[in-house]
Amino acid sequence: MSNRFTSAKHTIADCDRCGFQYKLKELKNLYIRTKDTNIKVCKSCWEPDHPQNMQGMYPVEDPQAVRDPRPDTNLVASRNYQYGWDPVGLNNPLQLEGLEDNLEATGAVGTITVTTT
Repeated sequence: MSNRFTSAKHTIADCDRCGFQYKLKELKNLYIRTKDTNIKVCKSCWEPDHPQNMQGMYPVEDPQAVRDPRPDTNLVASRNYQYGWDPVGLNNPLQLEGLEDNLEATGAVGTITVTTT
């Protein structure tokens, strides 16, 4: 039984992207989303199939819910934590009621001693 095709040992072909001539064996197939596009390109024009092209092809499980959660028993105290930043004190842009300003600013002024000789 004979082969239907000859060996491409000395065959010259054009790169489908840049148009330069190369040996057919040197050209590589271009893949997009893991599909062979039947586009043959040279080494300088070839690029691997980027992983971002495969988004949505593989299932990803990223559960967010917790099974049998327990409520926070000290909800008021856990939400009453304040961070002091600019402006110092309670920052309440939504004008919510019931928020307490528990931050206390402390400071000190030192003295400077000048000696003359």
